[in-house]
Amino acid sequence: MAQSTETTDWVSRFADDVIKESERRAPGKPVVVASGLSPSGPIHLGNLREVMTPHLVADEIRRRGYEVRHLISWDDYDRYRKVPAGVTGIDETWAEHIGKPLTSVPAPKGSAHPNWAEHFKAAMVDALAEMGVEFDGISQTEQYTSGVYREQILHAMRHRGEIDAILAQYRTKPKPAKKQQQKPVDEAELQAEEGSGAASEDDGSSGSAGYFPYKPYCGNCEKDFTTVTAYDDDSTELTYACTVCGFSETVRLSEFNRGKLVWKVDWPMRWAYEGVVFEPSGVDHSSPGSSFQVGGQIVGIFGGKQPIGPMYAFVGISGMAKMSSSRGGVPTPADALKIMAPQILRWLYARRKPNQSFKIAFDQEIQRLYDEWDRLAAKVAGGTSQASSTGGGSALPGDVAAYTRAVGTAAGELPKTPRPLPYRTLASVADITAGHQDQALRILGELDPANPLTSLDEVRPRYDKAEAWINTYVPADQRTIVRDEPDTELLKSLDEPSRQSVRLLLDGLAGNWSLDGLTHLVYGVPKVQAGFSADATPKELPPEIKTAQRSFFALLYHLLVGRDTGPRLPTLLLAVGQERVRTLLGE
Repeated sequence: MAQSTETTDWVSRFADDVIKESERRAPGKPVVVASGLSPSGPIHLGNLREVMTPHLVADEIRRRGYEVRHLISWDDYDRYRKVPAGVTGIDETWAEHIGKPLTSVPAPKGSAHPNWAEHFKAAMVDALAEMGVEFDGISQTEQYTSGVYREQILHAMRHRGEIDAILAQYRTKPKPAKKQQQKPVDEAELQAEEGSGAASEDDGSSGSAGYFPYKPYCGNCEKDFTTVTAYDDDSTELTYACTVCGFSETVRLSEFNRGKLVWKVDWPMRWAYEGVVFEPSGVDHSSPGSSFQVGGQIVGIFGGKQPIGPMYAFVGISGMAKMSSSRGGVPTPADALKIMAPQILRWLYARRKPNQSFKIAFDQEIQRLYDEWDRLAAKVAGGTSQASSTGGGSALPGDVAAYTRAVGTAAGELPKTPRPLPYRTLASVADITAGHQDQALRILGELDPANPLTSLDEVRPRYDKAEAWINTYVPADQRTIVRDEPDTELLKSLDEPSRQSVRLLLDGLAGNWSLDGLTHLVYGVPKVQAGFSADATPKELPPEIKTAQRSFFALLYHLLVGRDTGPRLPTLLLAVGQERVRTLLGE
């Protein structure tokens, strides 16, 4: 069913194509979209695009009343390739497990999970649940070790000559590796590795016995440093030798379940087996010989067709270098969800086409992101929310579509903060109160005297996420510490205009003790001093007034917190409290 051109966005366009293609390939059957993730370490925000792209398309298809399956293939039968940096609970002894399936590697010390793969899978599963992502998870360990793919493996072995001929078109001599300067995390581009982390696997072994697209795990050391030395198609007897421990054995492949197809064969086999219609791929798949391109030729050997789907661009990160604890790794969805609502994280992926890169902010930019979100929410709501005064006009259809996909799914809306006060205000309060919730409630309760906040639960979970951001990503030297005593030396040194500006502020405090009132007051003092009305608009004022306002603000920051800048002054004044403000300003 076609979408109106007024509401068409990239998700709708892909949904149109996927529905049409699914009905052509498998009429009357559920639409199948897929993602692949390798739990070889922390699953980062670049990998999340591998999930969110098909999720958003699948959800749009569900909204239209179709049955759809979103498969997430956990590549937990991949080999353990290296010991990742920055993972708590591991040491150099984990190197002894290189070459084993990820599900055969011990989890980091202290983990509640039975193995390495389950440890990293669990964090992603929890994050996806919080984001409302519905999926069918498939463990490749379970698929291979239970014999589900036995016929596909035997089929691949029978057609190994055809597979080898396809792969041979792209095999080239390895080029010398280019030395690349390590980017700081703040500038990092997070990209899912080709083939869900399996890009570095070879495409099969060729030796005196010929080419084989299958790799056994050793029956002695469990590692995949094995070479197939003989295979008989009729009996399916396969002989392999391990180059690490020297073990060798002959097995009957029709009964043997301890091995897997090499990646460039495994992936297209699964497309055919699951009937996948839509699956995105990273930009690395644009190169000749990439798994996606080669798979498009190999999939026909298994009687299937290559999925349609876009190549997706990098996801950038800003602000991670300011983490209070050095982890050495890249940020995960769980890291992002500690400081931002799932709706915001969904929105970041929904509002950009897959081929457009974007950044996820862990620095001050997160406050501007929330401001933008609140303005959009106000526009979508028809300008009836608190934020309506900050963003006039109506939202564009594409923005409305992205917002709608962010706040919920076909199953319903995601849980939200009952009273979403500005994130920057909540962050400032959390900064100033340093964990004292009674103080936080006092300040937030004074923001709007006509409609006072009575419980922090009204601003949760947004408040908790703002507090987590302050405590985790704002450097100690940027935290706000209110003076204990007045700066008497500074107060004595003030010239008469500065004294007058402070007096005007003090005189107006009692009658303006609310967020809006204090905002009007602090911006109005320089106007009044210059002979204008406090209500004068920027169009009615000379440019010098802005300079006077900046100087006045800097003076107040010095008197209150001993710095040139700080949280927004109205919020800071409320946080300090009227009595203490009067003391620090020399009254």
